[in-house]
Amino acid sequence: MIAGSINPEEFGRIFQCEDFEKIYRCTSEDFQQLISLKQFVELAKTFNAGVTHYQLKWKATLQGLYYYTWLDDRNEKAIHVSFDRHHQIQSLYIKPFRIFPESDNRFTQMTYSMPIKGESFVFWGGTNEFINYHYPYENQRYAYDLVKVQNGSSYKDTRTRNENFYVYDKEIIAPADGKVTKVVDGMKDNIPGEVDMDAEKPAGNYVIIKHAEKEYSLLAHLKKNSIRVKVGDFVKEGQYIGKCGNSGNSSEPHLHFQVMDTSDLESGISIRIKFKNGIEPIQGDTISNVQ
Repeated sequence: MIAGSINPEEFGRIFQCEDFEKIYRCTSEDFQQLISLKQFVELAKTFNAGVTHYQLKWKATLQGLYYYTWLDDRNEKAIHVSFDRHHQIQSLYIKPFRIFPESDNRFTQMTYSMPIKGESFVFWGGTNEFINYHYPYENQRYAYDLVKVQNGSSYKDTRTRNENFYVYDKEIIAPADGKVTKVVDGMKDNIPGEVDMDAEKPAGNYVIIKHAEKEYSLLAHLKKNSIRVKVGDFVKEGQYIGKCGNSGNSSEPHLHFQVMDTSDLESGISIRIKFKNGIEPIQGDTISNVQ
C-alpha cells in the first residue's frame, strides 16, 4: 500500500467521517504489520459509533514526534496519535477515556517547585493516561517524568550513552523544606535502550523527603553514589540532593518526581502537586525551577 500523509490537525474530522482507508494509508509499515486494513476499519467503525465529533484536546512534541489527543463529544472516548515530520502516523491508540475526578481535585497542602536545577521539560505529566502514563496507578497517578531538552531532543548524537542525555548528571534539589526519611543508593545506572533494567527495584536510587502536612516527595532514578543527604537530615528548598541518573526501571536518564501521603512506595497514594505561582505543568511544557 502506498504511504500517504495527513494533516494532523484534520485527523479528528477525518476519523469521524470514517475515511479509515485514507488514515490507514498514512500509517507506518510497522503499524500495518500489527493490524490489517480490514481489521483497522472494523475496529475504528465500532469505536466511532455514536460519536458526533472529536475535539483536539492536547498536543506535544517529544523526541521528533508530534503527539495529538482527541476526545469525543461526551469525553468518553480518546484517540491518541503520533506523527513524524512527514505527517506519517507512527502510532495510533483508541480507547475509553477514564479519569478520576475525586483525586484530580485533591491538591497538596504544601506548594512545591520542580526539583531539577534550571529548566526542565515534562516528558510525562498531567491528569490522564495519554499525557501521563502513570495516571492509571493510584500510587503514582500525579507523578512527573522530567528531562532536559535542547533543539527538541533530550539527547545529542546517539541514545546509547547516559552522558549524551542533557539531564544526566544534572543537580537534583529539594522541592520544598523537609526531613529526609529514606535513602537508597548504590544501584548501577542502566545503559540507555537496553532491556536489562531493574524491575524489582523500579525507583532505583532515590530519596524520600517528609514535608509539612504529612506529605512525602519522591526523587527517583538518581545517579549511583551521587546522593549527598542521609536519613534524618533536614533540607531546605533548593538544597542539593543528588544527581539525575538512569537507575532502576528506567530506559533513559530522567527524574521521577511525585508527592504522596506516606513514605511507602507501594501503598502510598499520589497527590496532585500544587506548584508555586499557580502553574499546572503537563506533558510538553518547559518549566523553570522557582524558589
